[in-house]
Amino acid sequence: MPTIGVKRDLLFEALGKKYTDDEFQGLCFAFGLELDEVTTEKQMLTKEQGDVAAAADASEEIIYRIDIPANRYDLLCLEGLVTGLLVFQGKVKPPKFEFVAPAQRQVLKIDPSTAQIRPHAVAAVLRNVTFTQESYTSFIDLQDKLHQNICRKRTLVAIGTHDLDTIKGPFSYEALAPEQIKFVPLNQTQELNGVQLMDFYATHAQLKQYLPIIRDSPVYPVIYDANRVVLSLPPIINGDHSKISLKTKNVFIECTATDLTKAKVVLDTIVCLFSEHCAKKFTVEPCDVVQLDGSIVSYPELAVREERISVKRANAYIGIDEPASKLADMLTRMYLEARVDGDSLVVKIPPTRHDVIHACDVYEDIAIAFGYNNIKKSLPAFMQIAKQFPLNKLTEQLREQVAQAGFTEALTFTLCSRDDIGRKLNKTIEALPAVHIGNPKTLEFQVVRTTLLPGLLKTLVANRKMPLPLKLFEISDAVLVDEKTEVGARNERRLCAVNCNKTAGFEVVHGLLDRVMQLLSVPWKTANVDKGYYLESTEDASYFPGRCANVMYDNVVIGKIGVLHPTVLQAFELTTPCSVVEFTIEPFV
Repeated sequence: MPTIGVKRDLLFEALGKKYTDDEFQGLCFAFGLELDEVTTEKQMLTKEQGDVAAAADASEEIIYRIDIPANRYDLLCLEGLVTGLLVFQGKVKPPKFEFVAPAQRQVLKIDPSTAQIRPHAVAAVLRNVTFTQESYTSFIDLQDKLHQNICRKRTLVAIGTHDLDTIKGPFSYEALAPEQIKFVPLNQTQELNGVQLMDFYATHAQLKQYLPIIRDSPVYPVIYDANRVVLSLPPIINGDHSKISLKTKNVFIECTATDLTKAKVVLDTIVCLFSEHCAKKFTVEPCDVVQLDGSIVSYPELAVREERISVKRANAYIGIDEPASKLADMLTRMYLEARVDGDSLVVKIPPTRHDVIHACDVYEDIAIAFGYNNIKKSLPAFMQIAKQFPLNKLTEQLREQVAQAGFTEALTFTLCSRDDIGRKLNKTIEALPAVHIGNPKTLEFQVVRTTLLPGLLKTLVANRKMPLPLKLFEISDAVLVDEKTEVGARNERRLCAVNCNKTAGFEVVHGLLDRVMQLLSVPWKTANVDKGYYLESTEDASYFPGRCANVMYDNVVIGKIGVLHPTVLQAFELTTPCSVVEFTIEPFV
């Protein structure tokens, strides 16, 4: 959850009213925010640096630190926070954002070379802006907050803002070799090329964390104006030539991205929040972006969409009983203009509220506006007696009994490497119904286990200095690909036990199987018993030839029992024989 710091006096001046700390905390709570701390710049510096002398010259002006929900990008600066609170209090109506048509639109052309690194770009212009020191600082802070939040530390989106009067369109977005890019970085005097720039900022406190995003790429993204003046090297730094200042009147905003949707959200947020500083408030000048295929798309979109919700359903979900007109008023206070249409509400979602993506988000805003503390507590309308999930109950019962049979329980990772369930068990990973992790962070966690055996064998390895015999078991889930299920995979609760000794001890795991079946009241299948369990000889690459059998129940294979193959033991770095039994317990629930 991001936290913003706003000067109390400046905030109260914008709100048109002075509050006590408790009163403002109450207002924040009603709006779904939290006043985290009341502090000063001097106190913050002393707390961060631990040096009172270093903070001696810092301001003692009161600062409110406010926790903002991570999806409310429109509240990450003073302008957005003030507008949101004023609309919530009913003092102003939600602003309507408009486009202004310039004599000639600015154009940003995307070169095909950018497809190698950051393929998307969007742009807009704010005209006749009047910056004060406070609004200028807020403008910079908003970019930083967006970079840390939705932009994911500039990996998805990088924002560049420029003084339009110092540059000339049309602009081009290209990707060039680092040695070919030469410019003076922001607040510097020396010209650097791409390679030199990486070395120069390698120790910079703020910028060094962004260098790895493009450092190893053969090309770096760069934006030029018509005179080949570098505007920025995204996502690292802007050029000094086009930097904005308090005197800047016209601001050119560009966002380069690997995610076009996020770029559009970021651009909408910036222009909507700071268009109030334009001479004609809440107006934005669009830019034409020439795509790779030659098509032209205008940005920002500033799209307003409508969401229809049921009044009856909204009341039922929240637990209130309010008329449609009152619900519409609540939504309007939450920056979502709404009108009654029969037994429904038609809600307008403005370009500042990209967090509203579903009807449930609208219900949540109604609940916030109504006040969670105002919702009356009530008992459920029906009675329900809770009980333990049958499969979990059986699992707990079997754990106790298997432990009493002399086995020690292990709890191993659900994720494992491809080798653990494939090569090490003498199987090919392609032939297994395994669920693969799309972006594994380590080689140890690449797939979801299809068997409990690898985890137990690795536990044996970690405890091989313990005296023999080592008898381990685990009752847990394996996960198997299953196209018939809704999510394409299913969990299967299994019991797996391993006996490790100087001899394989097949009779030990066989005895455990018999004991478990006895506890489950499952008889051995004979001529007089139709539904029972029995063993059926089979061959499996993980087991010693002639020493493996399927565990059968009601003529269906539910598991395997046998002596592990020497190559499996060698792959797991074990030197003593092991016998194993593994079967699913789900048929016995």
